[in-house]
Amino acid sequence: MAFDLSRTLVIGISSAALFDMSESDGLFRKLMAEDRQHAIQRYREYMLAHENEHLEPGTGYPLVSALLGLNRFGTHDDPVPLVEVVIMSRNSPETGFQVLNTIRNDRLAITRSAFTGGEPVSGYIRAFDVDLFLTTNIEDAQSVIDSGSCAVAILRDPPETVRTVSKEQVRLAFDGDAVLFSEESELVYKTQGLDAFQKMEDEKQDIPLAEGSYATFLKKLAALQEKLNKSGNGSSIRIALVTSRNSPSEMRVIKTLRSWGVHIDEAFFLGGVDKTSVLTAFNPHIFFDDQDIHLEKAEQLVPSGKVPYSSRSPFSGNRYTVLEPKWRQADSPVVQEKHNKPKEPVASQGS
Repeated sequence: MAFDLSRTLVIGISSAALFDMSESDGLFRKLMAEDRQHAIQRYREYMLAHENEHLEPGTGYPLVSALLGLNRFGTHDDPVPLVEVVIMSRNSPETGFQVLNTIRNDRLAITRSAFTGGEPVSGYIRAFDVDLFLTTNIEDAQSVIDSGSCAVAILRDPPETVRTVSKEQVRLAFDGDAVLFSEESELVYKTQGLDAFQKMEDEKQDIPLAEGSYATFLKKLAALQEKLNKSGNGSSIRIALVTSRNSPSEMRVIKTLRSWGVHIDEAFFLGGVDKTSVLTAFNPHIFFDDQDIHLEKAEQLVPSGKVPYSSRSPFSGNRYTVLEPKWRQADSPVVQEKHNKPKEPVASQGS
């Protein structure tokens, strides 16, 4: 009888998001640039020769390890796990052997995988009932967010300084607008300015914000937290909201979460103050945000993932006139090439 995963939190993660695949990825790109005709075979030979070498953790590793640890609270009379993690890789099954060996050696309880042999993995998200997909491949991430299949994040590079994260508690931090909530309010702020945004949010504080791409994932995460709480293990998950909103716009956020039946543990309404100090203090396994201006700094200190905009979004391609607030005008715009290109190969092989 097949498992019913409707009550299970399912995480899909690419091998390059789970492990540091930069060496093999760099080689693949080099081979493709030098000789496309023979690149696949040479890449295959390299992967077979190195399949027993241990891979180092990638950005998503601490989160996956902590989430899988929640299964220790499962009950013997219910065989369905609380959390399931699925490897979703563009490698072929043969060239993915190094990933499987490392999972086994690290004793990660990952039993399901999809190796697509160079094809996009996004088409298999629904087939595996994924609630959150973590990847380094921009093409796959965009396809998932456009389909509305689940929450998705493009993981940044691991923090330069390795920090000790909790092994007993899963800690997640979320931005609000265009992540948990829709882009409606953010668009007003971007196009009409802070005063218009604050006025609208104050007037609409009793009207719940529309759901963003992470709303369903947050609800399922909160339901798992509540389940653990009833069994005396509620402190095993800690959820924080870290947003640039402040008074009076914070009221609508709190009331929206209440209307969803979600009770987050911590909320920080920073009013434009840099997020890194709060994130460092909270020390999450991962932080999700949609804006590079926040992620450029956050990724240096905590594992971070960028939430992409739908291709239909007014923010996609910057199809609007931005009115930058005074507190942000001192910041120079940051566009780093490394975040605009996929870290995973998009050809016939890759992680």
